Amino acid sequence: MTTSIIPTPSQAPPDGGVSVSRLAVRRVAIDTWRENVAYLHRDCAVYRAEGFQALSKIEVRANGRRILATLNVVDDLGIVACDELGLSEDAFALLGVEAGYKVAVAQAEPPESMGALFRKIAGERLRREDLRAIVRDIAEHRYSKIELTAFVVACNRDELDREEVFFLSDAMVATGQRLDWHEGLVVDKHCIGGIPGNRTSMLVVPIVAAHGMLCPKTSSRAITSPAGTADTMEVLANVELPLQDLQRIVRDHRGCLAWGGTAQLSPADDVLISVERPLSIDSPGQMVASILSKKIAAGSTHLVLDIPIGPTAKVRSMPEAQRLRRLFEYVAQRLGLSLDVVITDGRQPIGNGIGPVLEARDVMRVLENDPRAPNDLRQKSLRLAGRLIECDPDVRGGDGYAIARDILDSGRALARMQAIIAAQGGKAFDHNHPRLGALHFEVCAPADGVVAGIDNLQIARIARLAGAPKVKGAGVDLLCKLGDAVVSGQPLYRVYADFPADLEFARQACAQGSGYRMGTADEVPRVFVEF
Repeated sequence: MTTSIIPTPSQAPPDGGVSVSRLAVRRVAIDTWRENVAYLHRDCAVYRAEGFQALSKIEVRANGRRILATLNVVDDLGIVACDELGLSEDAFALLGVEAGYKVAVAQAEPPESMGALFRKIAGERLRREDLRAIVRDIAEHRYSKIELTAFVVACNRDELDREEVFFLSDAMVATGQRLDWHEGLVVDKHCIGGIPGNRTSMLVVPIVAAHGMLCPKTSSRAITSPAGTADTMEVLANVELPLQDLQRIVRDHRGCLAWGGTAQLSPADDVLISVERPLSIDSPGQMVASILSKKIAAGSTHLVLDIPIGPTAKVRSMPEAQRLRRLFEYVAQRLGLSLDVVITDGRQPIGNGIGPVLEARDVMRVLENDPRAPNDLRQKSLRLAGRLIECDPDVRGGDGYAIARDILDSGRALARMQAIIAAQGGKAFDHNHPRLGALHFEVCAPADGVVAGIDNLQIARIARLAGAPKVKGAGVDLLCKLGDAVVSGQPLYRVYADFPADLEFARQACAQGSGYRMGTADEVPRVFVEF
């Protein structure tokens, strides 16, 4: 198994006569979230002599390495002295030197792709080389947050045609590591997101791995949701795996469930996400490029893609889902990825638990065939796993679901999951007695009736206000789902938190809107899906 690696940060050539000034580097304990930030004191001689300005880009060189950083100017000697250059956590880690090391500081040249960015802002269609230049500069942290925001907004909604989406996806793949597993069939499953509790990947991976298929699942952490796959798997095992460990685990067990941040797969996408998520921008073109570039970089040859539709899902109608499906299929075909898009029910959360511990509980109950396991999570996972198993040329079309069900019912999926957990450094977890938040309250039905609607966005917001995903045991435990008949005062869900302030924030959100709508059975929304 081999990988091709693009070095990060950039390897710097010798100074070669370029005018530089040297300062002692200082680690400033500020998390700037995927942006390199440097700090100079206003009375620093270098600051005055070089004519630096706040928010300008500077180049920092040390020990043959180079990073670009956005400059902040400070007046507090407690943050940085006049003979020092402060670096944020991200920047300090990338430069890779000890505190006090003398670094060279100089004005940074503007990104070469700035002209292409301006043309995109003006609404022009970009060529392949334009997007490659932009993505390369983004991956090398040459863009400030302001410039990144300009690019994200310029590409939002319908501002990228399908050819540009392919160029963007291809450029993202080219700027990081690309894994080669030396097998003709490497499978993965992905959901476009937006549905709380949708932890199907943690069931699909052990099922298909037990079938013998290679499934190296690298997942993201939650940014705006109550839990991502990596956050939930972290309840059970270590997810921050060095690349060599990840490769060994996949070779030994045919699968893994790891955080993708340590693998440097499509690193430009990670930088763009740091801007997209706070802005709540998730345009179709950028979504397609983000997902497919990560899968290609991870070495996948076959992908099952889940597009949920529902009144409060990311995609809210079948025509919208079909448009997105066609865009995914076009780009995947150009990239050489075999893609099976499945349109699923997104009217409500999947499973009962929303938050890392609660979702891990649901997953383990499904794997152990516990009668308390949420059936919707079980059934959706089996159908997605079945679609992946049907990528096996030895499996007839339509037989995948039955094979997946047999693997789950027989305990083979549980055994494979336990082996993966052990290989990733397993943690003690008992789904019968999960460590939930010490504080809780219940939200009850205001009247007799039927649960006619559940707002995915509001339920996710309540879970996050309660502390998820940072507080693993925080979240929402659903006690009623769509179509359930309830009586006045009956609990609809229970909210868990560890801190009184978090509990109060969640309680206030529930008072503003519980996320549940009561009505009659005829008012339950219906969707037409492929399952």
